[in-house]
Amino acid sequence: MSSIIGATTPQSNNTKKFTISTRANVRVVSCIKGQVKINRNCISCASAKNNSNLSIDQLKKLKVITAIKTPYHPSGKFDLKTYDNIVQHQIENGVEGIVVGGTTGEGHLMSWDEHVMLIAHTVNSFGEKIAVIGNTGSNSTREALHATEQGFAVGMDAALQINPYYGKTSKSGLLRHFRSVLKEGPAIIYNVPGRTGQDIPDDVIFSVADSPNFLGVKECTGNKRIQNYTSKGVNCWSGNDDEAHDARHLHGAAGVISVTSNVIPKLVHNLMASPQPELNKSLQELMGWLFCEPNPISLNTTLSMCGLIQPVFRLPYVPLSLEQRQRGAKLLRDVKEFIPGCKEINILDDKDFILI
Repeated sequence: MSSIIGATTPQSNNTKKFTISTRANVRVVSCIKGQVKINRNCISCASAKNNSNLSIDQLKKLKVITAIKTPYHPSGKFDLKTYDNIVQHQIENGVEGIVVGGTTGEGHLMSWDEHVMLIAHTVNSFGEKIAVIGNTGSNSTREALHATEQGFAVGMDAALQINPYYGKTSKSGLLRHFRSVLKEGPAIIYNVPGRTGQDIPDDVIFSVADSPNFLGVKECTGNKRIQNYTSKGVNCWSGNDDEAHDARHLHGAAGVISVTSNVIPKLVHNLMASPQPELNKSLQELMGWLFCEPNPISLNTTLSMCGLIQPVFRLPYVPLSLEQRQRGAKLLRDVKEFIPGCKEINILDDKDFILI
């Protein structure tokens, strides 16, 4: 199993170097006043290819993948102890994979050094117990390639690849982008036009599906689209928690890449393990509330209310309103026994939240 090894004498009062040994390679990281700096010259291009313990077929069959939350200290730095507790709860409750630094994990608010460090930390701590999927996509193909190479160098099992957003490209550009990043290693393509402003056309997916590294699509446009893909042999995960039960059991999806599983991992596991329409129906209001504002606002608020993270928000995210917190508290108390580590649910005052 991977480990952090070789701590050395500090270079100065505020700088020290240590070596991270992953299942892929060994590389040097500097920590300067708590800020992570990665020595990219230590990354072997050869080791940037996939070194996963999991086969392509195993990765394709993951049923519950949590888009994991990244918690913070009031200083703004990652709270890795809390992060580890969250991931451990996922493992203990049947979650098979996690996306590190996704939208839910606020990868877009991280530097790439932070992002790759968190992937490396996750691999080192949990890589033998759960699939680690790094969100290393970008609207810049060069940046996506560089980040994905680093992610595989520190041992991630697969990448999550978004289509270029904001600076949108043509269909031909999409094909070249995805074919380029798929050469780096196993990847899930992520289609979420509500965030990117551009839907990935079906024929683009069908064109890149013949890549040996193509794992499938995280599809957020609904179960009709998922049915169209799965009926033609394209693997899919639902990106919509409220539709995921039917996506898996009625429309052929492999499972879900979930936000809700941060909160109630065992119940989401149960929804994917076998058809449970009554359980699914009972969780719809909670799932709806978790998306009453753009993700991850509600999730961050929820985990703060449950005492599972410090109530720290990286701007531009801010907590839910008091009215929404009051509504959510009632929903959360109904499932409190299924929220790992939660002892009580507090609505909190506005002043309890720290915005950084």
